[in-house]
Amino acid sequence: MPKVSVCMITYNHEKYIAQAIESVLMQKTNFDYELVIGEDCSTDKTKQVIIKYQNRYLDKIKAIINKKNLGMVPNFIQTLRACSGQYIALLEGDDYWTDPNKLRKQVDFLENNQDYSISSHNVYVMQEGSKNQPSEWLGRKHKEISTLEDILEYGSGGATCSLVFRRKSIIPLPKWFYTLPSGDWPLQVLCTSKGKMHYFSEVMGVYRTKHSNNSLSTAIRQALEKGEETIGLPYKNTLKVIDIFDQHFKYRYSKLLKNQEIYAYYNLAHEYKQNKEFIKARYYALNSLKEIFGWYPYLSPRRIIELIKIVLISYYENSKPPN
Repeated sequence: MPKVSVCMITYNHEKYIAQAIESVLMQKTNFDYELVIGEDCSTDKTKQVIIKYQNRYLDKIKAIINKKNLGMVPNFIQTLRACSGQYIALLEGDDYWTDPNKLRKQVDFLENNQDYSISSHNVYVMQEGSKNQPSEWLGRKHKEISTLEDILEYGSGGATCSLVFRRKSIIPLPKWFYTLPSGDWPLQVLCTSKGKMHYFSEVMGVYRTKHSNNSLSTAIRQALEKGEETIGLPYKNTLKVIDIFDQHFKYRYSKLLKNQEIYAYYNLAHEYKQNKEFIKARYYALNSLKEIFGWYPYLSPRRIIELIKIVLISYYENSKPPN
């Protein structure tokens, strides 16, 4: 049985999947590891690339080729359940690792620190088509140790492609995990409810963003297929997840979760304003302001003023006579 399972989900990543797989195969370890790939019925040649690699590395790669599209979270859960390692490393099919010692560093740390359940590291964020230098996800100064309280209050402690965690920290998955719109933040919450999180400040991977088949674009595509509104989708999903966390922890951490809730309302107000849907913009702006003054001001004065402006603009725009 391998010590580590690399859990990789992919959909329409023909341009990227080979680099992702190669970055796993280049890992230098003193333990066995496997690569488990969940291919979610891609419409491009992603499947063919995976099968080619699987045929070359039968002892290393296990491919799950879906006959119909499951969607991001169901595909992730299915792939995760096929992983047999003591530790799980995550890498989506459009991202890749840059350090051949990444797995060894993270696993060695967890092996030697039993009070930690998960580790992450710094990554570069690469925007497709951008000529700018890649930015860093959390940077060199992000705190080295995070607790459950930190992850609940401030959100993700590392990009998905940076995570390595103990399998026993999340197994069995709670029933609510199967209903989630996304699994990254919730997974970190589950892990840190069992132990601390360690952050390596060195860059050991690349997260691709703003391309047509990244996780956000996939979530938007799935929402469109269901006839759902896509404006502010990530922030609406955050609000759903906050409600699930609140119930799971029996409302012990409600005040900590207000930080994420306020920012979700803030961003929704801006997105609806940009789309000229001023009544909805006002609704979310008022919700954000209500939470700020009901608890304590997480947002800067500048952002509070922005929200007040959105409320005033909404009244002005909706009082205009029709053309």
